[in-house]
Order: sequence, then structure tokens, then C-alpha cells
Amino acid sequence: MARPKRIDQTDLLNEIKVTAWQQIAENGAAALSLRAIARALHITAPAIYNYYPSRDDLVTALIVDAFTSMSDAQFAALQAVPAGDHAGRLMALGLAYRQWAVTYPQRYQLIFGTPIPGYHAPLESTNPAASRSLAPLIGCFEAAYEYGKLRTSQAQELPQSLRRQLDLLGQIHPVRHVFVLYTALAVWSRVHGLVSLEIGHQFPPCIEDIQAIYQLQLDCLIEETLIP
Repeated sequence: MARPKRIDQTDLLNEIKVTAWQQIAENGAAALSLRAIARALHITAPAIYNYYPSRDDLVTALIVDAFTSMSDAQFAALQAVPAGDHAGRLMALGLAYRQWAVTYPQRYQLIFGTPIPGYHAPLESTNPAASRSLAPLIGCFEAAYEYGKLRTSQAQELPQSLRRQLDLLGQIHPVRHVFVLYTALAVWSRVHGLVSLEIGHQFPPCIEDIQAIYQLQLDCLIEETLIP
């Protein structure tokens, strides 16, 4: 029987998460087990329970980490693009979104894929990180709106029920007009759909240049939402 491995407490939290991601990659999130992680690290189960009393606590931490990683990648993508280059910033965000997803497919699937049976994310823990991940895209369209570069011809077509819901979202992401939020959500849903198909290997087998499809769709989204 292997002796418990001595790990510095400052490193244990990270090793638990690294091992958890490995298990998710091999067996899926639904099979995640604290005892299996303890065995993989050659430590006792109580050593993990000190950090995560249950599997759900660990899943929540991984979800927060995944959203944080994704939003960090989004914010970083804007650093090299001038504030007034709205098309360039939108393109940078779109490319960074796909690159993050293909680099970390397990993280992407955990936050956007099939729900884990029996797990219910505590919104007070996950919502702040999830909201932050949308902030760069919303900010891009808010800036375009302020510069008069956002196409708003459909703004009057928004149903009142949707406007009320967008007003609620505006309490988290304040904007000058709710159409900014609608545009961000519509664009995100289309980009998300393409990336989800790619990550899930749902494109026909003969379609290999998925990046070309993605690039063309980003060009279309920019043309549809921004005034040159």
C-alpha cells in the first residue's frame, strides 16, 4: 500500500485541481471522485476534505476557475487592439474565444456542456465569474454604440418582455442602451454554437477546415453589427 505523499499545503490545492482536470479529461465530469483524486495523489481522503468537503464543492471551484481563465483570455486579447478599432477588437475577442476553447476543451465543456447529474451550481459562487466572462464583449459593443458605430436598426423591434429581461441584465452590466446587451448575447450565441460543434466533433467528417468557417462567420458578424 502506498504511503501518503507529503505535499506542501500551498501546492496541494493546485494539485487537487490539476488531477481533477485530468480525471475529467479521461472519464468525464460526472465521474469525478474526491477519493480517486486522493488515490492519484497518494494522500488521504481527509486531506482533500479539508479543502473541498464534497465533490460538488470541487466542481464549483473548477467552474469558477474555468470562467476566470476564459475571461482572462478575453481581456488579454484586447490589450493589443486600439480602443477605437471596434471591428479589430471584436475580431480579437472572437478568435480568443475559440482558441481558449480548443486549448481547454474540458474547461469549456464543464461550463457549457452536458450538466452533471445531481449537481446544481450555486449561483452566488459562479455568477460573478460567468458575468465577468461576458464583460469584454459587452464592453466592445458599448464602446461601438457610444461612437455611433453599432448598427441599431433592430432596436425598436425588441419585445417588451425581452427589454425587461435585458434591463435586469443591465443591473450587472450597465449600458447606455439595452440593444447593446441584446447584440452581445446574439453574437455570443452564434460564436458559442460554432465552437460547441467543433469541441463536440459534430461537424461532418469531411469538414476539416473549421477555422475557415469560423473566420468567415466572424467577418459576417462584424459586418452585421458594426458600421465601418
